[in-house]
Amino acid sequence: MPQTIRLGVVCLARKTYDFQAAAHKYRETREKLMALPNVEWEFIEDLVIEPEDAYAAAEQLAVRPLHGLVLISGTFQLGHLALILKKRIDQPVLLWAFEEPPYDGGRIRFNSVCGLNLNASNLYKAGWDDVSYVVGEEIDLDWVTAVRMKAAVENARIGLVGYRADGFFNLSIAELDGFSRTGVLVNHFEIAELTSFEAPQAEVEEYGAKLRRDFDCSSLIPEQQQKVAALCVKLKRFVEQYKLDAVAIRCWPEFANMYGISPCASMSILQSQGYVLACEGDIQGALSMLACKAVGEGTPFLADFSQINREGDYALLWHCGVAPQNLWDGRCRRSLDTYFAGGRGVTAGFVLKPGVISLLRIDSARGRVRLFIQRGRAVPMDKELMGTYAKVVFEQAVEKVLDSILANGVAHHFALIYGDQIRAFKLFAKMMGYQLID
Repeated sequence: MPQTIRLGVVCLARKTYDFQAAAHKYRETREKLMALPNVEWEFIEDLVIEPEDAYAAAEQLAVRPLHGLVLISGTFQLGHLALILKKRIDQPVLLWAFEEPPYDGGRIRFNSVCGLNLNASNLYKAGWDDVSYVVGEEIDLDWVTAVRMKAAVENARIGLVGYRADGFFNLSIAELDGFSRTGVLVNHFEIAELTSFEAPQAEVEEYGAKLRRDFDCSSLIPEQQQKVAALCVKLKRFVEQYKLDAVAIRCWPEFANMYGISPCASMSILQSQGYVLACEGDIQGALSMLACKAVGEGTPFLADFSQINREGDYALLWHCGVAPQNLWDGRCRRSLDTYFAGGRGVTAGFVLKPGVISLLRIDSARGRVRLFIQRGRAVPMDKELMGTYAKVVFEQAVEKVLDSILANGVAHHFALIYGDQIRAFKLFAKMMGYQLID
């Protein structure tokens, strides 16, 4: 389900052009926009023509918080209008020009593209960089997706259980810098607080039946199965009680010692139900997953860039066994395994399904926030390893992809989402003011 957002829409015009045809076109456009899922619309129904109209429209839109502002050039218009609206509603802007209608022997009827050009130039020279544009009959859906991502990340409630994994210094963040940029405050919890949550037996039995139905549990003793099911309940209740949008968990080395198993298998099950759970205390990994989830195309997977094969020109995107179980390829044996932490590292094991994938990593370094993105394709492979993983072929040589990661010091976790979201990711980076690494 895509992130719900609220967008304001204004149609700008000038009476020296065919403003009546533009008004008709705008009415038709509003009807089409209403069909978009999970978007709440705030329309200014009348054309905005004079600066006084723009001030009034801005005040009307400011009553309810918006995530983005769509400024349609119904015709060419005064340059004041977009500046007035953007100043009052300082959210990402989509400048939208209608196609020019058929000529009627007189002057150009809309001159809409020139109006878009005027506004783009004015807004750029006024210092705003979160401005995008589209010419045509349809709204830019990638821009809408990017706004969904921004809305999901800003002011998200993130829980950190424990701390980052031992030695993973590159996952550390400056919390107050992150707060100033996005409004995210990190809520800290001890591992014991999570593991001590109540787990009613009826709910535990329900999850126990689910894991035995969905996984080969032959390598687990009954106590381990019980702990996986109970931790599903505990994690779910923990997230819901504290109203958290995402959780990063220090899943080793203490977790298995304290609780008796690692949290990986439980995280796999819950992530398939829409919960955003990141490994190894990776807060920006959790934010990256949250941004991917906002797209609405499925559940994200936080993976390591674990291996490159130069001859085959592919990478193995692997993690110890925490991928959402719904990303299973439907072909291999889906199992729960205990291959680390002295037999207590209960993890999911399967190959991820084939398909186009997009990688994203929100990452901080040297006082800047960057966004690493990459497009590839997960291809079929046999189950040859423990853990959860995909064999991925990228659009460029795998060595170039790895070089981009290493040369820019990007942290070693990447959110993987199915589908081609690269253009939306680029627009998201622009909206957030992130340095783009692709």
